[in-house]
Amino acid sequence: MKRFFNVTGLCNPNDHFMVDPLRGLDETILSLIANKYYFTIHAPRQTGKTTLLRALMNQINTDGNRICLYFSVETAGYRSISVNDANKNINKAIVESAKSFLPLEYQPKHWEKASEMSFKDFVSQWTRELPKTIVLLIDEIDSLYDDALVSVLRQLRDGFQFRPDAFPSSIALVGLRDVREYKEKVRDNDRSIGSGSPFNVKAESLTISNFSRLQIAGLFQQYTNEGGQVFIDEIIDLIFLLTGGQPWLVNALAREITDKILERDTSKPISVEIVNQAKENLILRRDTHLDSLIDKLQNPRVRPIIDAILSGADIHYNEFNDDLKYVEDLGIVVKDLKKDGVKISNQIYSEIIPRVLNSNLQDLMIPKVSPQWFIKSDGHLDMNALLLEFQDFYREHSESWLDTFSYHESGKQLLLMAFLQRIVNGGGSIAREMAVGRGRTDLVIEFNGDSFVLELKIKRSNTNMERTYKQLFHYLDQLNQTHGYLILFELKNSDVLSWEERMKWTEVEYESLGVKKQFSVVEM
Repeated sequence: MKRFFNVTGLCNPNDHFMVDPLRGLDETILSLIANKYYFTIHAPRQTGKTTLLRALMNQINTDGNRICLYFSVETAGYRSISVNDANKNINKAIVESAKSFLPLEYQPKHWEKASEMSFKDFVSQWTRELPKTIVLLIDEIDSLYDDALVSVLRQLRDGFQFRPDAFPSSIALVGLRDVREYKEKVRDNDRSIGSGSPFNVKAESLTISNFSRLQIAGLFQQYTNEGGQVFIDEIIDLIFLLTGGQPWLVNALAREITDKILERDTSKPISVEIVNQAKENLILRRDTHLDSLIDKLQNPRVRPIIDAILSGADIHYNEFNDDLKYVEDLGIVVKDLKKDGVKISNQIYSEIIPRVLNSNLQDLMIPKVSPQWFIKSDGHLDMNALLLEFQDFYREHSESWLDTFSYHESGKQLLLMAFLQRIVNGGGSIAREMAVGRGRTDLVIEFNGDSFVLELKIKRSNTNMERTYKQLFHYLDQLNQTHGYLILFELKNSDVLSWEERMKWTEVEYESLGVKKQFSVVEM
């Protein structure tokens, strides 16, 4: 097979298996352009923005009614740049892109003066030279900082009144974030960044969607048509579940499966075990995309939201919560349609975020905890012994370790997850479900053929234990399990309750509709 699943940069149909880059946005965008709107397109990294913009430019230029140019302002995207240098770099980017994408007769005739002119004047003169109206697709707009960003947006606002004869008839500002977030890139938040008419564009703010299940199936069918190897429905469903349709994750999983694990041997079937191994490989390798996600976790606007989700706190989806919308724009969370709340965007993110946050805790545990302590002679995991040891460990170390931990709400749960991860590494796996709005985190540990179900919860003064037992019962029933562990962390400090009062282990039998299940209630 000549084509492959692309995970780096621009996609093109000659080299790569591809989903339609416009994904249904073409009619909306073309309508905005026809009506001479200035608008924004925003989406997280590696969702296909550049591929979409190049496809859109080619479509408009092929149609022939307008001249369209895509270019990036990233070369002006650093804090120390002066306004003059920013203008110079942006004009140079226009010239270079025009040379690459436009016929000679449509390229700026005054390109040698680009370094001497403002962005607005350069574009204005170029527009006057052209026989048709021009459309600009400006990528990486939110890479600009401070005076450079303010200057560019004000020049666009000033030029807006002269369109289409002396300024572009339509402009798309493209980046990671919506226009409301541009103010974050300006040191003095009281300064105007050009919120006048061309940037009052909330109604024309577009985002690029993730792949649907149908689009993923179509992508894999291209591979099957060329090589004969089939992604059966069960595998497509699993990949959609793991990735949430995030384009880079879909392509990265497919590439890991076909190129790395199976080495392009199309005679071998793609199994659930192979997909899970590919997922684990991506998490452990932490490619650029996942590292970019991880870098955001200590952002002061991101941290409280992820902290609350990990702890199971109730978060309502609110369009007017700028921090929540910011984290959504980054692609880390999505709206949970079932609960009118929010959740982490996909299962791979849900897996890697706790692992990264507690990785330092795992490192600290290396001299204190040995996995071999909890492995029975038959190779099975002794979960009771493990949790009893964790009670002692928590009593000795929790206060000193958690005091310095930036994720305060979920710190207790993350400490236990770090302890468990240290034990199961290399011999098992942990599946996590953040039960947002229900005040708990659910874990399923698989080890040597055994499954252990744990529910982690902060014990508050108003905690309804009957409701808590009922939740665990239904979770066990859903997983076809008869026994589960309820881990209760005391909210109060140890100077209010002694450790002897906090440390408890109780066995509970709970019955519902004639069915009995056993709970080990572990308190600390």
